Amino acid sequence: MQDQSSGRASLAPLGVRTWIVTNGAAGFEAQALGVAEALGVEPELKRVNPPPPWRWLAPWGFAAPDSAIAPPWPDLVIASGRQAIPYARKIREAAKGHAFVAVLQNPVVSPTQFDFVWAPEHDQLRGPNVLSTLTSPHRLSPQRLAAEAAKLSAVTERLPHPRVAVLLGGSNAVYKLSEDAASKIADMLVMLLDDGAGLMITPSRRTGESQQRIIRDRVVGRAAVMWDGRGNNPYFGYLGSADAVIVTCDSVNMVGEAAATGKPVYVIELEGGSPKFRRFLDGMYARGAARRFEGRLDNWQPVPLNATGEIADAIAYAFHARRT
Repeated sequence: MQDQSSGRASLAPLGVRTWIVTNGAAGFEAQALGVAEALGVEPELKRVNPPPPWRWLAPWGFAAPDSAIAPPWPDLVIASGRQAIPYARKIREAAKGHAFVAVLQNPVVSPTQFDFVWAPEHDQLRGPNVLSTLTSPHRLSPQRLAAEAAKLSAVTERLPHPRVAVLLGGSNAVYKLSEDAASKIADMLVMLLDDGAGLMITPSRRTGESQQRIIRDRVVGRAAVMWDGRGNNPYFGYLGSADAVIVTCDSVNMVGEAAATGKPVYVIELEGGSPKFRRFLDGMYARGAARRFEGRLDNWQPVPLNATGEIADAIAYAFHARRT
C-alpha cells in the first residue's frame, strides 16, 4: 500500500507490529528509527547487551539468552549493528516465516540469512536481497529541520547570510583532527567571516577540547555562534537554519545528513582515511552532492541525496511481496 501524501510505500494501514533491535548505540538506533518512521510504523525498541563470550562471537555466534527477545514474534524486525545480528537470525528462525527480518549495515555474515539487507555502497556488498545506497538512513525531515530551526531563531536570525552550519567531527580509527588541523579549519572559517558569512558551529565529543578552543578563540566576537556542549546539541537546528553546510569528513552519517538537506555541502578532509571512506567521499563528489571545502563558498545547486525513503520503499515492497 502506498502513502498518497508522500508517494512512498507504507506499512501503516496494515498495523504491522515492529521491533527495532540494536545494542542501544545512538547511530544504529537513529538509522533504524528513521526507516521505521518512513514506513509509518511505531516500533518497539529492543536493546540487547550480550555478555561475553556472546559479545565476542557476534555476528557469527548464537544469540545470548535475553528475556526481551521472546515470542510472540513481531511482523517486522529492523536490526542494526553487529551485536544485533545473532538476535535477528534467531528471530527469523524461531518465527518460521512470520517475521520479516531487515538488517541495516553490512551483517558480515551471508545476507541470505535475512529477508532484506541494506548496506552502504562503499562496503561493496552484493546479493539479490541487498540494497546499497551511497548515503545512510537517518531521521531528518523538512518538518523536523524547520521545527528545530524555529527554536533557535532568536539567535540565528541575528547572523548575516549566507548562514553556514559547520559540523565538526574529530579523530577516529582512520582520521585525525590535530591541533594543527583545527588551526587550519579556523583560518578557513575566518575567511568566510571576512567575506560576510554567518557561522553556526557545533563540535562533537570527538572534536577535542583543545581543538574546540582553537576554533572558538578565532571566531569569538564575530558573526558566529558555537555550541559550548551544554544543553541540547543544536545540530538539527543549525542544519535547518543554514544556507550551506560545512562538515568534516570523518562521519559518513554527518556527511549524508548534510546532503539530505538539499543545501550546498562542503567537506573538510582531515588527515588519514581508508579505502571505504575514499570511495564514499569520491562518490559524493561524483554525484554532485558535495564538494571539497577550500575556504570559499561557490554558487551551485547540489543533487540532494536521501536514502531513507528508498530503503523504506524497498522493505515495504519486499514485505508485501512475501505476504501476497
